[in-house]
Amino acid sequence: MVKDDKRRLIASLEIVTSVGLILFWLAFFTVGLAPDKAPPCYFAYENSFPFPDTLLAILLLVAGERLLRSRPGGRPLSLIAAGALVFLGLLDFSFNLQNGIYMTSTIDLVLNAFINVWCVGFGLAIAVLIGRKPVA
Repeated sequence: MVKDDKRRLIASLEIVTSVGLILFWLAFFTVGLAPDKAPPCYFAYENSFPFPDTLLAILLLVAGERLLRSRPGGRPLSLIAAGALVFLGLLDFSFNLQNGIYMTSTIDLVLNAFINVWCVGFGLAIAVLIGRKPVA
């Protein structure tokens, strides 16, 4: 079972990640986070993400809140969010690598690599730390 301090840290990071997802899409559509030399498929690809990412943000927010307050559902919702984060990070990594997004600029490399590593790494951390269950 996860100790209280680890549980609180994971819950807090789930909430921060949720807010980060929402802020990313707000910035994407207002400030414009697209690479200068985006491939033709870039916007079709990116425009398919706001809806599922919003659902993931809500899931992370609810999971984090439930986990933070030791309420029922926090653990299973966190595990679902973990799988979604890993999938999102790997899918985005694959697209970025295949379409040269990492090479468009240093800012695109740093921003996209951070997002991809965060999603996969944090998702795996949640799965490992929250997924541990004492043997009966």
